[in-house]
Amino acid sequence: MASVKDFRRIALGLDGALEIAHMGHPDFRAHGRIFATIQHDPQWGGLMLTPEQQQRFLRAHPSAFKPAAGAWGAAGATLVHFGSVDDDALGEALTLCWQNAAAKAAAKTVRKKVGTRGSGHGKTKRKR
Repeated sequence: MASVKDFRRIALGLDGALEIAHMGHPDFRAHGRIFATIQHDPQWGGLMLTPEQQQRFLRAHPSAFKPAAGAWGAAGATLVHFGSVDDDALGEALTLCWQNAAAKAAAKTVRKKVGTRGSGHGKTKRKR
């Protein structure tokens, strides 16, 4: 079974990943986004999966994964119990989270490039 050390090792092994403290516990970021966290209870990690990815892990490993509470969980945020998950499943989940962060960062870059120039939202003066 995996440990918090394994979680940290796998997360930091992903390209460009950094560990930073956030709200009193470690998080892992890449592409300017948080993709995973170690919870206040260090037996648990947090994963930023999509809802579809979350459902797949809940079905395949019900003792290791559970949705986070509330709207976060409904949006795909998932908790993983280190003592109940193997390295392969943990590595797959962390890799997906890292890929999700990359995709969101890329989408944000595209939105910034498109911008609002010429969108017609400004007021037009009429000639009298």
